[in-house]
Amino acid sequence: MAGKSYSYSQLEGIAQEMRSDPSLTLVYEYQIPIGVSPDGTLLDLVSEFGSVRTATRWGWPLDEAFYGGWAIGMGMSGVKAIAHMPSMAHLHIVEYMYQQGAKLRAMTGGQASMPIVVWIDISGRKPGQAAQHADCGEEYIYAGMPGIKVVCPSNAYDAKGLMVAAIRDPDPVIYLDYPGPKAGAQPDVPDEAYEVEIGPATVLQEGDDITIASWGDALVQVKQAMPDLEAEGISAEVIDFKTLKPFDTDTLVASVDKTKKLLVVDHGFYTQGFGSHVISEAAQNVQGAMFKKITFPDAPAPFCREMILWMVPDAPKVVDAAKQMVAA
Repeated sequence: MAGKSYSYSQLEGIAQEMRSDPSLTLVYEYQIPIGVSPDGTLLDLVSEFGSVRTATRWGWPLDEAFYGGWAIGMGMSGVKAIAHMPSMAHLHIVEYMYQQGAKLRAMTGGQASMPIVVWIDISGRKPGQAAQHADCGEEYIYAGMPGIKVVCPSNAYDAKGLMVAAIRDPDPVIYLDYPGPKAGAQPDVPDEAYEVEIGPATVLQEGDDITIASWGDALVQVKQAMPDLEAEGISAEVIDFKTLKPFDTDTLVASVDKTKKLLVVDHGFYTQGFGSHVISEAAQNVQGAMFKKITFPDAPAPFCREMILWMVPDAPKVVDAAKQMVAA
């Protein structure tokens, strides 16, 4: 069906998996898991599956630490579970994932699985939210834990397909949900359940002058920069790393080996952000290439609109950085 929204596509994928697996359970904090299809059909997970498998009508209480422990406990018993975490409090789950969730399969020699999805809302760098509500880039924390997979969809098609793939995966999956990709035109999303493979990156545009790698909200800015880059005569190869762990080094290296220039655009912080890992993978495998990353500075996000917009790596900054690299 054409014209589905990003959020509806996610819930549709979850509902289809819940219908096929009566044990799959969703914890959905303080929000109502409801979506409306393009033809006006209401998708109401609470009404369809009941409060035991979803939440109460207005969501479960605010207790993110409980949700993390609950999901891992469900996974340890072999039951698939999805824990939906808000942006400002998802770090409550880090200890549980690091100590238990990420290690169970290894500790049991593969005899036990951990079929859980931690679905995390990422706030993004928006004006007027203040520092505690305008952070992003935490993917580097989860990607640094062996045993965890990390995905980050950039459109409605990937949002549904990666959600279905994450639910079916025997390993714990961190599903990062940035706000930027939810806006604007979306690709057609099939009605049936389908998987987008966890692992491979997507080359959005082929080019010869420079490789630009990104994901999440930063990828939205890269897409906005693409027409301006073309107008400047820059042939950019753009890569969408919709999976951050496992990381698609092969696609990255093949591109950088061709262009010999890599620009990484990351809305996380400069120090130890995931963009640093992207550059290190390319640098270890491509000789004689040039590398640069543009990120959010190492500073709490300001409330002031003018200040935060000055700090965010947006489309004009992407164009400027690419022009400098190509001219060098």
